[in-house]
Amino acid sequence: MKMGMKRQLQCFFLLGTVLTTFFIICWDARRDRTFYLQTALQTDVTHLKMRQEHRRRIIRELCSANSSLNFTEKLITFDKIPNKALDHLIVDDRHGVIYCFVPKVACTNWKRIMIVLSQNLKAPDGAPYLDPLDIPLKVIHNSTVHKTFNKLWRRFGRYSRPLMHHKLKNYTKFLFVRDPFVRLISAFRDKFVKPDEYFYNMYGSTMLQRYANISKPPDSVQEVFAAGIRLSFTHFIKYLLDPQTEKEKPFNEHWQQIYRLCHPCQIEYDFVGKLKTLDEDTEHLLNILGLDNYIHFPPGYENRTAVDWERDWFSNISVADRRKLYHLYETDFRLFEYDKPEALLHE
Repeated sequence: MKMGMKRQLQCFFLLGTVLTTFFIICWDARRDRTFYLQTALQTDVTHLKMRQEHRRRIIRELCSANSSLNFTEKLITFDKIPNKALDHLIVDDRHGVIYCFVPKVACTNWKRIMIVLSQNLKAPDGAPYLDPLDIPLKVIHNSTVHKTFNKLWRRFGRYSRPLMHHKLKNYTKFLFVRDPFVRLISAFRDKFVKPDEYFYNMYGSTMLQRYANISKPPDSVQEVFAAGIRLSFTHFIKYLLDPQTEKEKPFNEHWQQIYRLCHPCQIEYDFVGKLKTLDEDTEHLLNILGLDNYIHFPPGYENRTAVDWERDWFSNISVADRRKLYHLYETDFRLFEYDKPEALLHE
């Protein structure tokens, strides 16, 4: 009887020892895993902060008076920028945010975010939109929906500039950028490869007349496509390089240089995102703004124009025209630290 109890106690002791050891091992593993995750998170945040500091420093250095980069708008003051040229600065006064939107750089989704944040636009039920994806696409790009710096001037006149300076000093300012040549390819694909009545009437018919030797292009884009007439990327580049183009009217915002849309030498942006690192940059920015638990950036689409498509798209563009095009967009390449496309320029 005593021997049986003794063995039973020994078994309980052994089992307790095993369970205690297992618990200690699991606790240590969990503690190590938690420490590893915290360390990895801190490392990641540090990396993202350093990335932003680097991007902003490059812009500051190149915008300085003695830098090697020279362009007409470099040394003008903010107050010398025409009010119309401030129409890409969208303001959200509720959260103290200013977003300079650049077409073909995820601006549709960022405009959705700005509409939700500002709560200026009401859904059919009368309540503000809370989900960015609920906002109709035709509404997103309606200029009347967004509060911009240009509208401040229309409303407050000569008192608008001090108000702009106040917001620039106190609000968080951000923009997203993209490789300039890839952005041009994306703009061409979106506006001219597919039927677009507005862009055909405003730009496409002129391109066909001047660079495709079609003296009387069809009146509508439907007729153009039905006749099998296609505007080529070569025609588009010729249009951009033609000195006559900007003498007649400014570049459209979809191919306007980024520095002319967002004025990075006059406005010191707090955050510079890139399309290549869109997911990381977006998450980082929403965290900085304290909005990461309030709003989620809509998912991107898969049909995004890729950098490695450049060689194919530029295959029919002469090297001389490629070099002229680089010169036209060199300021964007350098300010936002995109590699000079040496292979394209020296084939």
